Amino acid sequence: MTAPTTTTRTVLADVPIPERRARFTDLLVAEWIKLWSLRSTIWAFSVSVLAIVGFSATAAIADYQNWPGYDAEHQAYFRTFGAVADSFSTGSATLVMLGAGAIGAITILGEYTTGMIRTTFTAVPARRSVMAAKVVVVVATTTVFGAVVALASFGVAQWILSGRDAGVGLGHPGALRLVVASALLAPVSALVGMGMAAVIRHSVLTIVTTITLLFVLPTVLSSHRHFSVDILHMMVSQAWRRLAYDQSSTAAWPWTTTGAWTVYAVWALVAIVLAVFSSDRRDQ
Repeated sequence: MTAPTTTTRTVLADVPIPERRARFTDLLVAEWIKLWSLRSTIWAFSVSVLAIVGFSATAAIADYQNWPGYDAEHQAYFRTFGAVADSFSTGSATLVMLGAGAIGAITILGEYTTGMIRTTFTAVPARRSVMAAKVVVVVATTTVFGAVVALASFGVAQWILSGRDAGVGLGHPGALRLVVASALLAPVSALVGMGMAAVIRHSVLTIVTTITLLFVLPTVLSSHRHFSVDILHMMVSQAWRRLAYDQSSTAAWPWTTTGAWTVYAVWALVAIVLAVFSSDRRDQ
């Protein structure tokens, strides 16, 4: 009875145990840990929230203080348009684009610049799955971040203005669209940063390119030439401006909100493709 048992054990010991492939949920957990293990992530989100809400509060306080000097016509105009504009200023949008874009870039650059990406791809050869997990984690995180800062900015600004009976609610025309557009500005900008990082893979050049696309290029394009305005309409910052409250700078060639939402979608889609599929070409 002893011999067969020994033989059976020997045969079972020689049978290779198949290695369990990483599930996508495992990759999501891993990328989540990587993201929040960076001190820069926590600092970037914290400082951005304070700065963005501070911008909106400053604008609302200025109008609160100047309110007694506004005539009846100006007050009526402000209640219609100005109160919404104070909720999320251009400065706030700029901070969102720069902060989220940098976070998206760092998510990829953190591994490529240190060479850890080789270890990651050795552990998980399915490169596209790894990059897709990075995209999902960053999009989810920055969407929550965008929603928090957009709602907080709106709430703080309207709370201040309510002291002059000039505050509005989310049901006010254009208010909800402003909040949604401002919230989604964060994940779109983060994806642009990720796409540039996946293609360029050099820290300084990636950050410079991301800032140029999101912020610098729209500021240098002329709003007095049709061709230049057409390019301007394709920029993320101009799409946000159109969705938020204003298109006066390109009033000669107006654009639709549908077109602005399309710009958001196209930039996000192209960035995802670059981030996920460029990983097949090289490790560094």
